[in-house]
Amino acid sequence: MADLLRKPTGTTGKVHDITPESAGWGYVGFGLYRLTAGQSASEVTGDREAILVLVEGRARITAGGQDMGEMGDRMSVFERTPPHCLYVPNGSDWQATATTDCTLAVCTAPGKGTYPVRQLGPDGIELTPRGQGANTRYINNIAMEARDVADSLLVTEVFTPQGNWSSYPSHRHDEDDFPRMTYLEETYYMRTNPETGFAIQRVYTEDGSLDETMAAKNHDVTLVPRGHHPCGAPYGYDLYYLNVMAGPRRNWRFQNDPDHDWIAKRDAPPAA
Repeated sequence: MADLLRKPTGTTGKVHDITPESAGWGYVGFGLYRLTAGQSASEVTGDREAILVLVEGRARITAGGQDMGEMGDRMSVFERTPPHCLYVPNGSDWQATATTDCTLAVCTAPGKGTYPVRQLGPDGIELTPRGQGANTRYINNIAMEARDVADSLLVTEVFTPQGNWSSYPSHRHDEDDFPRMTYLEETYYMRTNPETGFAIQRVYTEDGSLDETMAAKNHDVTLVPRGHHPCGAPYGYDLYYLNVMAGPRRNWRFQNDPDHDWIAKRDAPPAA
C-alpha cells in the first residue's frame, strides 16, 4: 500500500515535515506549523524556494533580512478571504513569531534565485468559482502559472462546499511532455468544517498499478506522486485544501481520465 496519507505529528509546533526524500519524489516539500501566540518558527531555505501561507491567524515575519511586519488577517480558513503569503528565495532565511494562534504552511521546491522576497497576498488573489452543480468549488490562486512569481512552485487554495467534488473530472499531470502534459508532484493539506469531518480522495492510474482511496481528516496531508486524484466533500462538511505542485517546469498541463472526460466537455463554456 502506498504511503500517500500523512497524519500530523502533534497539535503544536511543526506538525508536518514532508520532504522530497520522505515523499519518495524529487521536487515538492511541505511543512506546517501550528503556533500559539508568542511561539516562533524559523528556517533556512538552502537550495529551495519557499512560499509561506498564513492559513489562519497572524504572525510577525522577517525574511532575507527584511522585516515584513505583522501578516495575516484570516482567523478562520473558512472565511474564504485571500490569504497573506510571502515568497522567500533559495539562499535565504525566514522567521515567524505568532501574534495570535496561527497556522503557517511552508511550501517549497527547487529555486534558482530569480525572484526576491515578496509579499504575494492578499493583493492579487481573488476568489474564483470553478465547475458547475455538484462540481462547483472556489479557488484562491496564490502562485499559479499566470503569476510570474516563482521558479518552480505552483500554489493554490480550493474551497469545496459540502456534498461537492473537486479536482474533478479526474485528471493527471505525471508526464514531462509539454505542452500536452507536465510532470507535477502535488500535496493536499486538508481542513474540514466542522473539524470532525473528512474528505475522500482517490489516487489512481489508468492501468491500475496505483489505486488508493483515502479518508483524509482535519490537518491531514495527501500525496499525489502520479495518476488521477479526485476529491469529495461529504454532506455536512465543507472542505478546504492547500495545493502545492512542482516539477521540471512551472506549467500546469493535465489530461482528464478518458472515462470521465465527457463531463469536462459537457460543462465547457460555449465557444466564442
